[in-house]
This record gives sequence, structure tokens and C-alpha cells, in this order.
Amino acid sequence: MRIRDNRRWGILAAWLVLGSVAGCGGGAQQTTPVAVPESTAPPLPPAADEPPLEGQQFAISDEPTSGKTASERPKMNAAAASAYASGMTAFRRQDLARAKAGFTQATQADPRAYQAYYSLGVVKERLADTNGALAAYERAAAIVPDYEPAIVAYAVLLAESKRADDAVRYLNGRLAAMPNSAAVLAAMAEVKSIQGDSGAAQRFAQEALKKRPDYKPAMVTIARDHYRSRRLDLALYALQGILDGYGPENPPRDKDNAEARLIRGLIYKEQNQRGPAMTELKRAVELRPDLVEARVQLGAYLLEAGNAGEAARHLEAALRHRPDHVLAHLNLGDAYRLLGRPAEARRELEWVARKDPSLHQVHYNLGLLFLFSENVPGLTPMQAVDRAIAEFEQYRKLRGRRAGADDTEELITRAKTKKGLLEAKEEEASAAARPASAAPSGAKSAPAGGTP
Repeated sequence: MRIRDNRRWGILAAWLVLGSVAGCGGGAQQTTPVAVPESTAPPLPPAADEPPLEGQQFAISDEPTSGKTASERPKMNAAAASAYASGMTAFRRQDLARAKAGFTQATQADPRAYQAYYSLGVVKERLADTNGALAAYERAAAIVPDYEPAIVAYAVLLAESKRADDAVRYLNGRLAAMPNSAAVLAAMAEVKSIQGDSGAAQRFAQEALKKRPDYKPAMVTIARDHYRSRRLDLALYALQGILDGYGPENPPRDKDNAEARLIRGLIYKEQNQRGPAMTELKRAVELRPDLVEARVQLGAYLLEAGNAGEAARHLEAALRHRPDHVLAHLNLGDAYRLLGRPAEARRELEWVARKDPSLHQVHYNLGLLFLFSENVPGLTPMQAVDRAIAEFEQYRKLRGRRAGADDTEELITRAKTKKGLLEAKEEEASAAARPASAAPSGAKSAPAGGTP
């Protein structure tokens, strides 16, 4: 059950085409779980497809890529298979807590349930439990030493956790035992790309394709590495081979490859091609609803276009698949602000501010929330405007001279004007509440007993 997070950007020669890496997980870089605010958004409807048969991962093949028949592998017992199916269903419904419980139960029911260990690793990775994920992947590969999904996931997560040298040593050991594995070669290419060694990444990816010319993850690694290395034209050329082909005699290798669609969407976004970028991102989400980065990028576009409702839907879904995604929380907070949901907006934005206080954009968004929301629960109007001024000033301090002029000064002036009006109203209300004095100072009294 593999659904990786697609923050893995790859590379290969321009003429090579690319394919999809799939699975049930994502590239968390933290080593400890994080507290995530509860979502008040209604859950998305469950996926229409049925859970896979016992032993079949989601969006990834268990078949070896070396051309050899799979080694003798243990089958789950009935109790483990039932728990595993429950975990898979929960994952498809974007319920990571129940998915984790189901896969954990499967491993307890059958200690040799290697697929359950792999899937448990995927979920733990999405929950930012990096150590737990690594342990689960390692256990799956210990049970079945040539189980490529676990080997690849373990190595790439090591690299993404800034342990790329450990990942290289691990993969070298696996290559010594599995020299014809296209999957292990492609994983080495990805790790080398993460390290910044584009030349080695290209060589390993091409070697993987020599072993298995139709191995799509190696193709995608080519494009990702070109993207990482800022060779956007080469990345687009490689993506064309995957998604469009080069003519009748060279058809597309995998036109429904969600990861390739995501990469092309990101490139189009950098090139300010809004329409094509949104088309690619929407298609990526259709193909892989679990593709977190595609949903986050699409949500940002929708937010810019003023469609806060649709943006919120994608961002909520992204956070159900990856609860610690900072950019998703940031943009969801702004979407809630625009939708007139200040309590939820404040929850999301303050989570981001606690998670990364140095992120200047969150202070700008909080300033907008406190300045323009009619009612922020827990704050008086005066407290809200004071918070707005403080947040804008913090944004200005952190932002420094990073970019040209913006509207921060205007917003601070507007907030101070609003504060002045609130103070005037408070003074007026206070004056009205004071009892009138007997006579104003200096007033003349009428003579006793008659008129003047």
C-alpha cells in the first residue's frame, strides 16, 4: 500500500522518459510526531474503489524488477489479512489513525506480515514519525530481503532525513545482493539526486532502465533530477516522452502518470503558465487523490483566483494525508479567513506560527485575519487590532529587504486608524456612562425667590 508524497525530484538523460512511483506514504523529514489541530471540515467521501486483495499494495507493484520470480514469501494469516484490509480501507478514506491501527493489528496478528509492516511505515512517515517509519520498513525488508518497496522507501527516507550517506551505504549493500534490481538502482539515483550529485543520479537511473526499459519510476527520477538541477527544458522534454510521446512511432510511456503531471505542473507554475499548470495539477489529483504536493499547489492557485471554498477542500484533503504540511496549514488558514471562519483560520495560522516562527508570511496572514475579521473569538475588537499591528510589524521585521515594496505600511496605518476609531468610540461610550454633574463650572445661578 504505497502512496509516497512526491517530494522526491529525479533525473536522467533527456531522451529517456519517465514513470510513476506510487505507494502509501510521504517524505516526512521530522523525527518526532507533531501535534496537529483537529479539523472541523467534513471528511471527503470515501474512495469508490474497493480495498485490494490481501498482499497487494496500493499504487505500487510487489513484483521484483530484476526479471526474476519473486522469492518464496510468507502469506498473511486470516486475522492479519482482515486487519490489513481494514487499514487499507481507512487509508483510502484518508483516516491515517485508523489505517495505522489496522496495520499495527495486522503485524501483531502475524509477525511475518511484511506488507503490513511496509504499509505501517508509509502511514508513520506521513504522520512525521520518521524513526517509526524506518523501523517498519527495515522490518519488512528483514522478513523478505528482496522486497523492493520497503528497500526503496527506507533508503529514500534516510536521504530525506539528511542521512544520505547512510542511504548510499545501505543501497550499495542491497545492490551487492540484487545487482539486477531496477528498483534499487532507481532508488540510488534518487538518493544521489537528493545529495545534489546529478551526474551520478543520471547514471544510476539510466542503468536502471538498461535493466528494465519500461521501469517508470526510473523515468520519473530523470525528470525530477532535471527539475531539481534547474534544467527545466530537459525536464520538460523527458516529461513529454512520458505523458505525450514523440510522435506515432514513439507513443507516451505513461500518460496517466500522476507524478509526471505534478512535476510538469510545477514547471509551468515557475514559468507563469497558470492555465497549463492548473490543468496538470488537477489531472494529478484526479489520478492520485493522495498526492499531497499536487493538492497543496492546486489549493494555492485556487486561493489566488478567489475560489477559497474549493481551495479549502483540497487543502483539507492534503492535511488528512499529511497532517504536518506547513504550507497546507498556512494556505488553509487564509482560505478560512476569506470564507468568514475566523476561529478556524486562527487555529491553522497559529499552528504554523508555533511550528515555524521565522516564516514571515504567517505573520502577514495573521495580521489580515485580526484586522479584517468582524469577530475573532476570544479577542475584543481592540485586542484584535493590537494583534494585527503586532503581526504586521513582525512580518516586516522578518521579511526585511527580501523583496520590493509591499502594502505592509499601508496595512499598519489602516490598523492604527482603526484603533484610533475604536478608542474614540470607547471614550464616547465612557463619557455617556458618566453621571452628569449638578452644574457646569462657571454657570450663573438664578436669584432666590424670583427672576433676574
